[in-house]
Amino acid sequence: MLDEHTTKMMQEAVNEMLVWVGFGTLVGLAAKAIMPGKDPGGAVSTLLMGIGGSVVGCGTLMFFWDGAKVTPISTFGFLAATGGAFILLFFYRLLSGSFFAESEDGERWLHRRRRRRRARRLVDETY
Repeated sequence: MLDEHTTKMMQEAVNEMLVWVGFGTLVGLAAKAIMPGKDPGGAVSTLLMGIGGSVVGCGTLMFFWDGAKVTPISTFGFLAATGGAFILLFFYRLLSGSFFAESEDGERWLHRRRRRRRARRLVDETY
């Protein structure tokens, strides 16, 4: 059997993991809500992006702000984590080509519209 100290330590570890999962989900959703456009990935990628963003954002803030202890579960920590997740999402979209694919779809739509106009003019001229 496990002793009392080991059980308490395992409970704290599980509690910490659940807090990071919940917090990472909220941060990932906030970053996806801020950035416009089509969102790549699903629920698991949102969760991982939020956890990674909180590590990046809070870690960067603690690196540049000497002597600061930033916890992710605070208002300031939430803003830093959302900024980190936003940066991760931005680079993910940039490297995957999502920004460029959206503009290509718009150009195709414009080209199809012009082609339809041209076809209508040809049909109207024949009648």
